[in-house]
Amino acid sequence: AVKRALDLMLAAVALIGALPCMMVVAVLVKLTSRGDILYSQARVGQNGKLFKVYKFRTMTMDAEKQSGPVMAHENDPRITPIGRILRMTRLDELPQIWNVVVGDMSLVGPRPERPVFVEEFNKMIPAYHYRHNVKPGITGFAQIFGKYNTTAADKLVYDLMYIQRCSILTDLTIIIQTVKVLFTKSATEGLTSMKEDVDLSVYDVGKNNIYG
Repeated sequence: AVKRALDLMLAAVALIGALPCMMVVAVLVKLTSRGDILYSQARVGQNGKLFKVYKFRTMTMDAEKQSGPVMAHENDPRITPIGRILRMTRLDELPQIWNVVVGDMSLVGPRPERPVFVEEFNKMIPAYHYRHNVKPGITGFAQIFGKYNTTAADKLVYDLMYIQRCSILTDLTIIIQTVKVLFTKSATEGLTSMKEDVDLSVYDVGKNNIYG
């Protein structure tokens, strides 16, 4: 209840504060490429519930019409010039404040993934389903300590670390650290991988789910 109250309070402040910036971004997206300003996409939320996430469009319209669902990668030709800047600064995520307001997301938590990729990752990565024990978030450990395209396996470790340690203090700390990450170019580039195998069993929250 306290986490939800914090989400609503900070989301309201963020929505008001970010409104001028969002208006500028909307104009830039509209003027620099053909298509919609915003796009919505189905994502997997808490307990596997599907919801629509909102973002500023950073790719060309119908970017996956020929290829089908494909994850973005470094130097992806589908990304528009202004879209590359929005991704680098994470400004494309601003519309997700509304997802927080309506309760589909939290400010802090694992990033929500698309159903087709969740199905794939569940088959490939042990314990991947545990990340859905909590609400997805706009930011989290993976966004602070990883890179934009950090591998799904590495992101899972960060997500499970958060689930085991989540608290109001942790959320506030992550939110503050996120501001710093926004100005760190390296955090938005490339792929990264952990140098050694991680025993995911230590993060098994299935038997001791803090959310009951």
